[in-house]
Amino acid sequence: MAFLSSPEFWVALSQIILINIVLSGDNAVVIALACRSLPPKQQRNAIIFGSVGAIVLRVILTFFAVYLLTLPYLKLIGAALLLWIGVGLLKGEDEEEHMDDNSNLAAAIKTIIIADLVMSLDNVIGVAAAAKGNVPLLVFGLVISIPLIIFGSKIILKLMNRFPVIITLGAGLLGWVAGEMFLTDPAIHDFIEKHHYLHNILPALGAAMVVGVGKYLGSRGRREGAREGAPADQAA
Repeated sequence: MAFLSSPEFWVALSQIILINIVLSGDNAVVIALACRSLPPKQQRNAIIFGSVGAIVLRVILTFFAVYLLTLPYLKLIGAALLLWIGVGLLKGEDEEEHMDDNSNLAAAIKTIIIADLVMSLDNVIGVAAAAKGNVPLLVFGLVISIPLIIFGSKIILKLMNRFPVIITLGAGLLGWVAGEMFLTDPAIHDFIEKHHYLHNILPALGAAMVVGVGKYLGSRGRREGAREGAPADQAA
């Protein structure tokens, strides 16, 4: 425990906490989106279990971050997965009504963990750099970030209930992050460098795609549900 008396330890720990505060905003958004349709008690459980599971996976991911981020096509796959998650979160509210509470909770936790893992591909580099190979420091810093993410998620969740437009903005943020992730994949680095204008276009396109597709699929699902319910109403 001698490392606790080292000024370098506390400086590096402060850096890790600051990095997590700065980089956890989008993670808090996806947690709030995934939990918004659950009952209050289920929301608390999903936020806690999802956040803890996401942090554990982030610790594991950090040890391999430098190597993983050099793999071609990994970020392209991650970006596509994040787009899919964003669309599903925006359109999925109607579908979730037909699921039991346990299925809802499990689905929300799974979505939180997968989305956080994908979105952390870039984030963990900053944390790993600040830790400088100090494993206790790395784990301690990430564990401290759990309450920060949980607190942020609860605030955003309350705002979503009061201002539903934040749901659309949050889904759009996931699309924006997906576009930025797409840009940094090693497989297309040379192409992107020759076409700098894509740095402005692809994130906006990702956001527009998630919102547009999610809204369309959501409205189509509501129309189909209304048509299916109409004959029953008439028969009654």
